[in-house]
Amino acid sequence: MKCLLLTATLLALLLHHPAQAQSAEQQAAQKAWMDYMTPTAMHQMLAKSDGEWTFTMNSWMDPNAEPMKSTGNATYHMVLGGRYQEMRCTGTVMDMPFEGMGTTGYDNAKKMFVSSWVDNMGTGMMYMEGKWDEASKAVHFTGKMLDPATGKDCEVKEIYKWVDDNTQQMEMYTVVNGKEVKNMEITFTRK
Repeated sequence: MKCLLLTATLLALLLHHPAQAQSAEQQAAQKAWMDYMTPTAMHQMLAKSDGEWTFTMNSWMDPNAEPMKSTGNATYHMVLGGRYQEMRCTGTVMDMPFEGMGTTGYDNAKKMFVSSWVDNMGTGMMYMEGKWDEASKAVHFTGKMLDPATGKDCEVKEIYKWVDDNTQQMEMYTVVNGKEVKNMEITFTRK
């Protein structure tokens, strides 16, 4: 909360003082804040996914077993002036109604994508950060989530790929005993 108040105070001070009355340090801080808050080409790339999609999902509880198959719908739309993209999913997973939502953005200061996810299959939140890889047309995310079976955080990895304007793919892995194990793959198709 203190950080939020400090941020609001700094912005108010920086934006309400004319540039000629500011010191070089204040001008540099104002420029940094303006750069931080201005959507970039990465945000525009996210915006191209806005719209309605369907998805098919394979998931594994046991990597040696056949995957469980699920289907559903997803809606993407940019929020907060084009700074973040919200995704909402509905469908059926393990024969149960499923709904989830995520927020993805590009942090201009960190020079990386940031992502959060919540759904009705748990009560925790997953947070990941990742870099864009031009060669694979994908963001390679890493992060942590709680494993309710152990009560401890586990490492997760997600590869989110833009195959073309109408197809996206996501693969998710968890790290078990130091080894990456694929537990989900999803293909999104634009309606």
